[in-house]
Amino acid sequence: MLAQAFKARGAAVPAAEASASVPAADEQRCGLIAIVGKPNVGKSTLLNALVGQKISITSRKAQTTRHRITGMRTVGATQFVFVDTPGFQTRHGNALNRSLNRTVVGTVNDVDLIIFVVEAGQFNLADAKVLALLPEKTPAILLANKFDLIHRRAEIAPWLRSMQERHDFAEFVPMSANNAKDIERLFGICEKYLPQQPWMYGADELTDRSDRFMAAEIIREKLFRLTGDELPYTSTVVIDKYEEEGSLRRIAATIVVERDGHKGMIIGEKGEKLKRIGTEARHELEALTGGKVFLEIWVKVRSGWADDEARVKTFGYE
Repeated sequence: MLAQAFKARGAAVPAAEASASVPAADEQRCGLIAIVGKPNVGKSTLLNALVGQKISITSRKAQTTRHRITGMRTVGATQFVFVDTPGFQTRHGNALNRSLNRTVVGTVNDVDLIIFVVEAGQFNLADAKVLALLPEKTPAILLANKFDLIHRRAEIAPWLRSMQERHDFAEFVPMSANNAKDIERLFGICEKYLPQQPWMYGADELTDRSDRFMAAEIIREKLFRLTGDELPYTSTVVIDKYEEEGSLRRIAATIVVERDGHKGMIIGEKGEKLKRIGTEARHELEALTGGKVFLEIWVKVRSGWADDEARVKTFGYE
């Protein structure tokens, strides 16, 4: 598992947390916390900061996160189980987006606490559609992200009043996901909403996702980052082979696109773009696993896959 790879490199949790003795089961606190919001609002960046390691990919491209990503962090007697969700989709009503939206709806109805992420001072129709999904029975925190970019803090008060009128939020947390002190403060705020019950995972585990899953996500991140806004969001990555030989990993992956023109865009002139995607993905995978990685990437056209329910499920979407 990925958590074991982090542990082997001594980076699973801070030393002060890792060395603490495990409290008795009746002293433990644990709960599920959903991180929700519209696309590109900073949910994955927040999850990575909370866990202390990169487990959810990020890019400027909307709809980067497509799966329910669970990340854990155990602090003292409390285990926080964070669930990053895809941004709720309001456009392109195809099978892929219907799958992403089912993931969001299923998550918010099965947690102890919800963190609703918005950009500080901002609220639009996309935010409103996500807010409408929040169940009244579950406490929700309004997290005003990128608060450090607000220069006139007094202007936030009217916005906050309007947000409280939209939903009965349990807490208002202005912060930046890139600020370590803000992240630590958020732990203290979330803790009181989690029930007293035994931990769900080991103290040093970081995610329930496999190395194979993370390999696909890392390749997809490099794909989006290196092709920019030109490549349609429907491109995806499938892992065909993931073999371990000691510290060596042999990985074969396929980038799936919908048109021949998209294939040429990814491969690039003389294959240079695809080579760079592979090189950057391999370097990150080697840092992640602590060993050598042999990576092969192919590009295949599967016309209309994103609107084919059966194929969407075949490619690993819920």
